Amino acid sequence: MVSLECCRLFGALSPGELQQLREAAREIRVPAGREIFCEGDAGDGLYVVQSGGVLISAVVGDKERHEFSKIPPGETFGEMAVVDNQPRSACAVAETDSVLYFIPREPLLAVLNRSPQFGLALLQEVTHRLREFNRQYLRKVIHVERMALVGRFASSIVHDLKNPLTIIGIAADLSSLDSATPDSRKTAQKRIRRQVERINAMVSDILEFTRGPGKPLELAATDYAEFLRSVVQEIEHEVTLKGVSIVCQNEPPAVKLLLNPQRLMRVFYNLMFNAVDAMPEGGTIKLRFEVTAQEVITEIEDTGSGLAPEVLNRLFEAFTTYGKPRGTGLGLSITKRIVEEHGGRIDARNVPGGGALFRFALPVPKTVVPG
Repeated sequence: MVSLECCRLFGALSPGELQQLREAAREIRVPAGREIFCEGDAGDGLYVVQSGGVLISAVVGDKERHEFSKIPPGETFGEMAVVDNQPRSACAVAETDSVLYFIPREPLLAVLNRSPQFGLALLQEVTHRLREFNRQYLRKVIHVERMALVGRFASSIVHDLKNPLTIIGIAADLSSLDSATPDSRKTAQKRIRRQVERINAMVSDILEFTRGPGKPLELAATDYAEFLRSVVQEIEHEVTLKGVSIVCQNEPPAVKLLLNPQRLMRVFYNLMFNAVDAMPEGGTIKLRFEVTAQEVITEIEDTGSGLAPEVLNRLFEAFTTYGKPRGTGLGLSITKRIVEEHGGRIDARNVPGGGALFRFALPVPKTVVPG
C-alpha cells in the first residue's frame, strides 16, 4: 500500500498540508474491470493509486476505444479536473483489484492557493501526462487512419472489379454457346476487350496511388498544340460512341512546354472520361486555352449536372467518387499529383447553368516565349 506522502505530486507539501489532504481523502476499493469514471463524467477531483493498477483509455476514430496509459501504485490520475473543472475526457478502469484515494477538488484548491510548490508540481504532472497522452493519441490516430484507408481501399477495389468481371463472364458464356453466330461472338469479344481495358485502367490507378512520391519526372520540350491534337484524336473516337463530342473553342497554343507526354495524357483521360460519366445521355466537352508569359492554362468543361457541393472541398482526395457508377475514386487524386509533378496547379468549380469546369496551369519555361 502506498501512502500519500510517497506520491510524487505531493512530495513538496508540508506535514500540515499533507494532513489536510489525508482528512479529505476517501478510500475506494475497486474490483478488476470496474469503471471508475468515463468521458463526460463530472471532473470532481483526482485519484491516487494505493495498490493495483488503472487503465486510461479514450475513443479514437469511429467509436473504437484505445488504451493510452497504465497508472501504477503511487501515481495519480484525473489531475485535469483540479485545473479546469471540466467533464472527464477519458475513461478509467481498474486493471486489477485496486485500492484508490479520491481527493475532492475543493481541498486540493485550498492547498494549491497556499503552496506555490504544489502548483508547480501539479503543472509539471499535467504537462507530463498531456505530452504522453498526445504521443500515444497521435500513434493511435495514425494507426486507425491507416486501417480505415486499407478498408476503403479494399472495398473500392472489390466493388469496382465485380462489375467488369461479371460482364466478362456473361460475354464469355454467350460466345461459347453452340447457337452463337460469328457476329455475336465478335460482339462478345469486343465487350470482353473493353472490360479488360477497364480493369487495366483500375489497376493502373491503384499502382499509381500506391507508388507514392518517386524520382522526378523525365520532362522533354514538347509542342503543346501537337500534343493536344494527338490526345483529342485518341479520345474522340471512344467518347463519340457514347454521344459525347469534343469541341476546342480556341486553338491549342503552339508553345513548347517541358512535359512527360505519357503522364500528362493520364490527366486528360481522367478529366475527360469523368466528364463522359457525368453526361450519361450525351453532351459536349469544351476545351479552352490561355497563354501568359508564365503559364499555359487549359480548361475542360462539360455539360453535365455539375459537381456535388458536398465534395467540392475534397474533390482531389483519394476515394472521392461523388456518385460515379464506376471507378476507384483515385483518378482525380492522381491527376492532381501529375499536374504538380509538372510544376503546375489544378482546381475545379461548377459553371452557371450546370456542368463542371476543371482548370489546370502548366509553367512556361523561362527560355520559351509563347507563340
